[in-house]
Amino acid sequence: MDLVMIETLALLIFGHALGDYPLQGSFLARAKDRTAPVEGVPWYHAMAAHSVIHGGLVGLITGSVVLGVCETVCHAAIDDAKCTGRVGLDQDQGLHIMCKLVWVAAIWAFGDVP
Repeated sequence: MDLVMIETLALLIFGHALGDYPLQGSFLARAKDRTAPVEGVPWYHAMAAHSVIHGGLVGLITGSVVLGVCETVCHAAIDDAKCTGRVGLDQDQGLHIMCKLVWVAAIWAFGDVP
């Protein structure tokens, strides 16, 4: 793995922290939870918004729409598993970081991912 890949991974982890904390806020954190929905807000709208933020960050950092879409789908699935109690917070964060490792590995293995 070369320096560019390490830099990309660092930026992806930074983007994850940005998307999960300041860009999520308490509203999205509560509203995306289908087990305790916010009245008048469909949980799936909030989950989609939060996940698309993450996918957009991955797409911007990697230059790949495909990886951005993959991140959106994976982020939603992982967060739903957390909200429904199938994984805890530490597992949730670990799975998100593992996704970033997979995105960097895909770039390393295949070069530019569209």
